[in-house]
Amino acid sequence: MTDINACQAAPEAEFNDYIALLKPRVMSLVVFTAFVGLWVAPVDVHPFLAFCSVLFIALGGGASGALNMWYDSDIDAVMRRTQSRPIPAGRVQRGEALAVGLALAGLSVMMLGLVANWFAALFLAFTIFFYAVVYTIWLKRWTPQNIVIGGAAGAFPPMIGWACATGGVSIESLLMFALIFFWTPPHFWALALFMRDDYKEAGVPMLTVTHGRPVTRRHIFAYTLVLAPFSLWLGFTSVGGALYLAVAVVLNAAFVRGGWQILRRSEEAARADDFAVEKRVFKLSLTYLFLHFLALLGQNWLGAW
Repeated sequence: MTDINACQAAPEAEFNDYIALLKPRVMSLVVFTAFVGLWVAPVDVHPFLAFCSVLFIALGGGASGALNMWYDSDIDAVMRRTQSRPIPAGRVQRGEALAVGLALAGLSVMMLGLVANWFAALFLAFTIFFYAVVYTIWLKRWTPQNIVIGGAAGAFPPMIGWACATGGVSIESLLMFALIFFWTPPHFWALALFMRDDYKEAGVPMLTVTHGRPVTRRHIFAYTLVLAPFSLWLGFTSVGGALYLAVAVVLNAAFVRGGWQILRRSEEAARADDFAVEKRVFKLSLTYLFLHFLALLGQNWLGAW
């Protein structure tokens, strides 16, 4: 009788729950950066093939999200911002998430190879492996450098998009990778500053947990300084130009300023205003990356004219 009642009480999975497994907000960034990488490449791609390529890259990103949720369901159940996800909420079983992730991974890689090229497909397969195994299973629970090294997974999509069009890599795609790679640590560490207790309770060795907030503040500022030259360097390649450089200068000035403000903050001041500056810089970091890639699209459009 108890088992019957438990089954009756368990919430039923809806279609939206399986969509949530794919981390659609993260996938939107994957789709956008991959699309930009493909679009600005110096090779004309048929619009239908371009659409299919980006679609299958998106499915690969969704596969990574499902595999991440499968493995991290114990952590998600502890952290406040992730407790409502489908697995910890009991709407989707772990085995279902694993099956969805593996199925989408295989489908996305196979189809990308057929519609684009096998170099891009293997690149996508490596990216899924890197995020699901290297980052999620290994780095995330082992080292405070989890975000630094694991951030490569989120930086690969524009390179994959570029590879769909060209069949290879170039200085332009490497710099798009570097832009996201060096952006990732200050972006996530700004979040970790005001989410430190959640990470600590979940046993995730974020830098704020292992080394404290003062050290994290110094790292954030240092990474904004390292990031800026790569951002500007991209403006002097074949995909850059005056428009992109103007946007990059403004955004980097704002981001470095935000990093400096975080660096100068005391714990007392941060707690007094509920980490208002840290939250503002975190939101700024989202705008920073989006506008950089939007500027690349705008520059490409101007170049076409």
